Amino acid sequence: MELQSLLDQPNKLPTIPKVAQQLIASFSSEDVSVGEIAEQISADPALSAKLLRLANSAYFHLSRTIGTVDDALRMLGFVMVRNLVLGNSMAVAFKNTKGMDLHQFWRYNLYTACAARWLASHHESNGDLAFTVGLMHGIGQLHLHVGAPEAMVPLDKKCHVLDARRAEVEHKALGFHYGDVTAALARLWNFPDPITLALQAVPAPLGGEPFSEAAAWVHLGAWRARTEVLALDDAAALDSYPADVARRLRLKPDWAPAHMGAGAQPGDDAMPALAELTEGLEAMLN
Repeated sequence: MELQSLLDQPNKLPTIPKVAQQLIASFSSEDVSVGEIAEQISADPALSAKLLRLANSAYFHLSRTIGTVDDALRMLGFVMVRNLVLGNSMAVAFKNTKGMDLHQFWRYNLYTACAARWLASHHESNGDLAFTVGLMHGIGQLHLHVGAPEAMVPLDKKCHVLDARRAEVEHKALGFHYGDVTAALARLWNFPDPITLALQAVPAPLGGEPFSEAAAWVHLGAWRARTEVLALDDAAALDSYPADVARRLRLKPDWAPAHMGAGAQPGDDAMPALAELTEGLEAMLN
């Protein structure tokens, strides 16, 4: 199978809304019309309702009610709204994907994004970029199941779609992996090069040139998300821990529960529980 053949099926390519296209364009623009984007979001009742529900959730502990998309943008920040609307647009675009547990898939992607942002932000790296890449990094997996469902059946039986070995299994069988597909879609949608290159490098961040810190943070965030979503015990989690990537980022191991041992109390460098990091955000992807 050729990667290009997945992109040469117009009837199977996901259609993303105009507001998502504008938000993608904003990555490369210093002159973003936030008012126009707010207007576009307001024109979508379902999207507006999700955004306002998030803004008014207990997570933000607000003393007043957020009643408009403009207020939500000011409160949440443009970058966070952009990421969440993009994630929502992708969830809607791929809502009919067969052969995958979509609820599990989006929970994994959100956990990955939030874990990657936390790691990057706590190590003086770009947390917003890590969040964007984390939320988008698995899109190629969805498109593989849409564009080549027959080829995915034996691979799914051999290796879970969220397994750490999945990219290697796909590359051996197809000659490319989901990261390549995600990057190809990102180029098609005109994402900027740093995001596109990071998306392609997530499965094997140490093999990319130039090295992408964002891809490496997401790779580690994906490991943390996988331990939760697939309910890995500590032995399985430690066995799959990407220690080489962590060393490249000079990351000490005490950030993750699996390294702490039974009964150990989390230290100051420990990541909060994923449910805490993602509280309220999951509604945007459902």
